[in-house]
Amino acid sequence: MQQIIEFLKENLQLIYILILAVFIGVEVIKNIPAVLHTPLMSGANALSGVVIVGAILVMLNADPNNYVALSLGFLAVVLGIINVVGGFAVTDRMLQMFKKKKK
Repeated sequence: MQQIIEFLKENLQLIYILILAVFIGVEVIKNIPAVLHTPLMSGANALSGVVIVGAILVMLNADPNNYVALSLGFLAVVLGIINVVGGFAVTDRMLQMFKKKKK
């Protein structure tokens, strides 16, 4: 528990930036027209792949006793994988709408 408190104290500015980025991201995505959804989803899938690789590298270089870094890395990997799989499913479903139906 002490490690978590120290981590929060040391990285308070980064946490504020993360919270601000979440709010800005929600506002930007809320105003995206449906036509741009598929290209943006492809970009999001690519970024999520980078997040997954980065999180794995963080976990490999983390101290085995640093449970905060390991937990956050694991959480980033799980959420990145969920985002990639969901993004591919949504993109595939949208692309199916444009295919000609077989008679």
